[in-house]
Amino acid sequence: MAFELFQLTGQRALITGSSQGIGFALAQGLAEHGAEIVLNGRDAGKLEAAAAKLKSAGHRVSVAGFDVTNAQAARDGVGAIEQNTGPIDILINNAGMQFRSPLEDFPVERWEQLLATNISSAFYVGQAVARHMIPRGRGKIINIASVQSELARPGIAPYTATKGAIKNLTRGMCTDWAKYGLQINALAPGYFKTPLNQALVDNPEFSGWLEKRTPAGRWGNVEELVGAAVFLSGRASSFVNGHTLYVDGGITTSL
Repeated sequence: MAFELFQLTGQRALITGSSQGIGFALAQGLAEHGAEIVLNGRDAGKLEAAAAKLKSAGHRVSVAGFDVTNAQAARDGVGAIEQNTGPIDILINNAGMQFRSPLEDFPVERWEQLLATNISSAFYVGQAVARHMIPRGRGKIINIASVQSELARPGIAPYTATKGAIKNLTRGMCTDWAKYGLQINALAPGYFKTPLNQALVDNPEFSGWLEKRTPAGRWGNVEELVGAAVFLSGRASSFVNGHTLYVDGGITTSL
């Protein structure tokens, strides 16, 4: 019985931004727990390569390459999955980007791009999926937040703003949709070795600072996010709603 609480067999999961990094790790982890996966991203070549890797391991996977930063494209993309592939039981809003610059020099076009990619996409895809989940009376939505939902660092104020918004959007989605049987939570990674963070990983000064700043004393590996994602995707979290789960080696708990 305990294992069944974390079993995702028969569930279909759409994961945005899932051709690499955290998104792909979550796709692989959910697939290993029985879920059918729908990959989404902007680079068709990377998507097909990611799908091929999952298929070679015997997992059920398909590709949906719509633009999550466009509201109509998100509605159409979700609609096509629902009609042609099947119901979306789990949505992980993972699409995201980073851009670093002193705030006084931060380019306006990059600000707008960060808003579209990191927060508008979660609203567009979340709303589109919820419209199908609500009549079914069930569904799981996981928004990818960050330790930057709580903290700030020089040069990334707009990114921090978007991740703070993700935390409160999650609360708002819960407040509106829990009554329909949906569970909406956020997963907040700390500092993980991903393509998005490669410049920081390769910076000895930053890595040294991070290892001292993080109680666990190291970078996280993306596979370490899978357990939390499976928990939030399965029956084990049936009464968890509007919560942000930090997987960060303790960095948000200490000075």
